[in-house]
Amino acid sequence: MRVPTEASFTSRLRSPAIAARVGVWLGICFAVCFVTGLVSHWAQLPRPAVPFPTSPAWGYRVTQGLHVFTGVACVPLLLVKLWSVQPRLLRPLGPSRRVLLELAERGSIAVLVGSAVFQLATGLANAARWYPWQSFSFRTAHYAIAWVAIGALVLHVAVKLPVIRSALGADVESAALDRPTATRAGALSRRGLLGVTAGAAALALLSTAGSAVPWLRRVSVFGVRSGDGPGGVPVNTSAERAGVRTVAADPAYRLEVVHGDATVRLGLDELAALPQRRETLPIACVEGWSASGTWGGVRLRDVLALVDAPAGTAVVLTSLQESGPFRRTRLPGNFVDDDRTLLALELAGEPLDLDHGYPVRLIAPNRPGVLQTKWLARIEVVDD
Repeated sequence: MRVPTEASFTSRLRSPAIAARVGVWLGICFAVCFVTGLVSHWAQLPRPAVPFPTSPAWGYRVTQGLHVFTGVACVPLLLVKLWSVQPRLLRPLGPSRRVLLELAERGSIAVLVGSAVFQLATGLANAARWYPWQSFSFRTAHYAIAWVAIGALVLHVAVKLPVIRSALGADVESAALDRPTATRAGALSRRGLLGVTAGAAALALLSTAGSAVPWLRRVSVFGVRSGDGPGGVPVNTSAERAGVRTVAADPAYRLEVVHGDATVRLGLDELAALPQRRETLPIACVEGWSASGTWGGVRLRDVLALVDAPAGTAVVLTSLQESGPFRRTRLPGNFVDDDRTLLALELAGEPLDLDHGYPVRLIAPNRPGVLQTKWLARIEVVDD
């Protein structure tokens, strides 16, 4: 089989005019993914240098939804971008004075493509809750490779900026920047290809965005969550899967609240006897899905007052789960002191479902769902 060369590609569709315009869209989606990914990483830090804000309560819902959905839109954009520049990747290196520039260009492309494919593949797998990897942490690797991808993108744009500016400044059908062998008309016009590409990205968005946008759920056939679940809130991890079905339903359950030498143990009756509040707050997950619910329960601050915990202190929450990376989580002091942070006992006016964290779960504003600890066993005040 003959290895293709640059001259093997004769379609006028494989042109800088297409690559530059699709590249702009891809760059915007990558930038949104990168910034919102930084927000998600910040939200999950147990001890952030700058406290993650508790308001607006829906902030994380929006940023993480944007993160996942723009990532999904990147898939067709990246495919078209790679298709359009494929002939350039097969061109022999130029004169010696241009070798370094061409090596920088191709090196940035190789790193950019490799890191982009890794980010998109692992991100989509995580959104689908499929974890084929065992040798690395998704969160750590995804964060680290994001910096590699954005660095390679900046380098690539810097190297190609003159061509990008020329391509965007000319009519999309102009042949001024075309390769000499690009003489064959394609099945579509260039405008047609751009329209199809934009449509594919929009379709990818619509097919998944219903996970976070309720009125799109009927058309979001690939959404990882439909919105079904007790109280209208989906369930990620069931009590059965967490191995807490028996212990969580035990009538002898007591929530242990600890501050130094002071300890109180509260059953459901004692928690229900405390002043009750209701708050409408979203559950927003790292997979991009979210749903809003009306939660009822006790302010966390009111429970901590029973052990004389001072304002501004953080707490460590421990679940009844025997294992799992989020069995223990740290809740920073600004979340602890927020009046909307509850130890939830009910959802939508009904007792909390076992799969939603019965007997007691945390619900706090603007906090990743994975850190909204279910099946609470212990709350310990920490001074660090």
